[in-house]
Amino acid sequence: MTKTTDRSRAEMRRLDDMPSQLAALETMNVPALAEKYRELYGEPTRSRNRAYLKKRLAWRIEANFQGDLSQGAIARIQQLGDQLPERWQMRLGQPASEPASASDAATKFDAALSTATTEPRDPRVPPVGTVVRRVFDGKTHEVTVCVEGFEYEGRKYKTLSAIANQIAGSRWNGFLFFGLKKRGDAASEESAA
Repeated sequence: MTKTTDRSRAEMRRLDDMPSQLAALETMNVPALAEKYRELYGEPTRSRNRAYLKKRLAWRIEANFQGDLSQGAIARIQQLGDQLPERWQMRLGQPASEPASASDAATKFDAALSTATTEPRDPRVPPVGTVVRRVFDGKTHEVTVCVEGFEYEGRKYKTLSAIANQIAGSRWNGFLFFGLKKRGDAASEESAA
């Protein structure tokens, strides 16, 4: 036998093992999936969501057998660099760098804004830069819509509900609290569908 034939047979045996590894994921509990994640990714997972872990592990197993991202895809990711949202940079292991000057900050803001406009956005959220006001207990509260989330009293929040809960001291739907959604909207949307 030639060396090439031996290599192709070994490759075929290795590929035959992929379906069995994928099938084994179905029977694993969350601790076993977390251990497999550590084995394949070389780091612990924070997730305890079984479906999510199975998807991530299945992708990694297939990538190990069939090959990872193409060189073109990796080059495109590196080309995008700072234009990627910070949360994506963190996932890719790239440090989110701080802008060196005001002009760099403006450039990054413009890039983030253009990236954010391509992502699906909740239609109830006003455009970036809009100030939403609500009078509650005799005080006017102002919230600024940001590229990612909201700003209230100098602090960043991911959701309007978090701000509404902070202001009211009880649980509120942020869109209802700030008048961006009326109480009957959900019912009328369901009946229209």
